[in-house]
Amino acid sequence: MTEALSAGIEALLFDLDGTLLDTAKDLVQTGHAIRDALALPPLCDARILGFIGKGAERFVHRLITDDLAADASAESLRQGMRHFRTFYEQYNGLWARPFDGVIEGLERLYGAKVPMAVVTNKDQSFAEGLLERSKLSHYFRFAVGGDALPHKKPHPQPLLEAARRLGLMPQSVWMLGDSANDAKAARAAGMPVFLLPYGYREGVALDQIDCDGIVPSIDAFAQWTLQSNYLLKTPIGVGGAGINPAPGSDA
Repeated sequence: MTEALSAGIEALLFDLDGTLLDTAKDLVQTGHAIRDALALPPLCDARILGFIGKGAERFVHRLITDDLAADASAESLRQGMRHFRTFYEQYNGLWARPFDGVIEGLERLYGAKVPMAVVTNKDQSFAEGLLERSKLSHYFRFAVGGDALPHKKPHPQPLLEAARRLGLMPQSVWMLGDSANDAKAARAAGMPVFLLPYGYREGVALDQIDCDGIVPSIDAFAQWTLQSNYLLKTPIGVGGAGINPAPGSDA
């Protein structure tokens, strides 16, 4: 567990896809449409779902090559990105739904006047459109999209930029996400990080990710923080209210 937990919470950052919203079908259908437009053989839904996590360009590289790490040719990528923008404009938010406990948790935190922002690898325009379409945008001060800065998660730059915009030190800003991208970015930024057991982790097991704890839902996290006085900067041990210390932590 990071020493930064002792600073208490002054603001919260949230990942978007796989943390706040289940956007799997939006992205999977986009993936199928891109493969079809490029005359590539179809892939199963689960395979395409495993490509999610590092922004649109990496998603398209993976779609074209059917490989997590390989790069498509420059021309294939250009065509793929053109198709991505066309199809995702249609599908972004069409089937997206908040995960269980998201609305309840955001309501609690918003009511307690906790500053909140979204940090996502999704392009800025798509992120803002998705938040609007899902009726979540009013909970957040702003969103930092994947194309807003030179670096995306797992680089710490987007999280540090969010802390700067909030006018806060990184250690008092906590991150909630669902993947190693979120955890690595938070660790590098010096922020505490908690993960949800659902979401899109590119095949990485949850117990293999370095984090401060695993929370069953956003609502459980909200109840825990509000009841434990973390918002009053009175640190207590992690545990209770359904919050489990991360495997290997010293909680």
